[in-house]
Amino acid sequence: MYAFGLCIDQHYLVPGLATLAGLADGLTPAARRRGAVRVLTIDLTPAQALLLSDLAKRVGFGSFGLRHCSPMRTSRMADASYITVTTYLRFEFTPGFVLRPYLIYVDADVLVRGDITEPLDPLEPDETGAVRDEFNPAVGACPALPGAAEHWPQLRGRPYYNAGVLWTHTSHMSTVRKGVEHALIHGRRHILHNDQDALNLWLLHSGRVRPVDVGFNRLETSRFLERGNWVSRVVTRSLRPDPNAALVHFVGPEKPWQADCPVTEDVSEYRRHMSRTLRHVRRLGAIGTEPAGAR
Repeated sequence: MYAFGLCIDQHYLVPGLATLAGLADGLTPAARRRGAVRVLTIDLTPAQALLLSDLAKRVGFGSFGLRHCSPMRTSRMADASYITVTTYLRFEFTPGFVLRPYLIYVDADVLVRGDITEPLDPLEPDETGAVRDEFNPAVGACPALPGAAEHWPQLRGRPYYNAGVLWTHTSHMSTVRKGVEHALIHGRRHILHNDQDALNLWLLHSGRVRPVDVGFNRLETSRFLERGNWVSRVVTRSLRPDPNAALVHFVGPEKPWQADCPVTEDVSEYRRHMSRTLRHVRRLGAIGTEPAGAR
C-alpha cells in the first residue's frame, strides 16, 4: 500500500542505512513485507545501491527501488552550510517509480522509534501531511520565509511545516512538484530554508496540507541547549526528551553520528541504533562502512 521515500547521497549513506533499519523496526513483519522502500540519489555507486537493497531485504521489506536523478532546474540553495542540493530530490518521486498508492517521505537524519504510517489514514487525495515546525512555528514570527508576511499579510501567523517527514498520495506528487517549482520561480526572494521554504510557500497558498501530530516529527532540542538558551525562547513545550515520539528529527548542522555532537539522551539512543545497524551491514559483507565524522 505504501512506500517509504528516502533521498540519499554519499555523505548520508550510513545515516540512510540507519533510517532504513529504524523504519523496519517500527513495523510488524507482515507490514514490512507489504511495504516498499524507494531511494532517489545523485551520486551513489552501484555497490552502495546494492548495500541499501541488501539491507532492505535483510530487515524484511518486500520491495526496493533506487533511481539516479537530478533536482529541478529551479532549485535554489539559499543555505548550503550543511545541506546539499540532494534535499530537492524529495519532489522527484513519481507514481511510475513508487508503484504504491501512498508515499511517506523521510529525511535521513532521524531516529525512527515506531510506526509512522498512521497519518495516512485521514489523508485526502489532494493533501500533503506534515508536522508543524517547532523552531519556525508561524509565518512572520520566525526566520523562515523572510518577507512573506509583509508581501502577503493574510499569511501572517499561519502555521509553518517541517519537510523532514511528509505523507501523500503518490498521484499527488506531480502537483506538489509543480507547486514547489512555481514557488521557487515567483517567490524566490522569500526562500531561506531551501526546499522547505518553497514547499511551505506553496502549501500556504494552496491550503492542501493535513496537520500531523508533532510526535511523528519531534525535533531534538537538547543538542542546542548545550550551546545556548535560544531554544527555550522559541519552543513552548517541555524541552525534556519525549519517549513517546514515534520519530525524532536531528535538524541543524550537528548530527548524532558526528564525534563532536553533544551526547544528549536522544543522541545516545541514536548511536546505539546506529551500532546495531552497522552490525547488520557487516553481516552483509560491507567492511569499513562508517559515517563521516563518526567517533
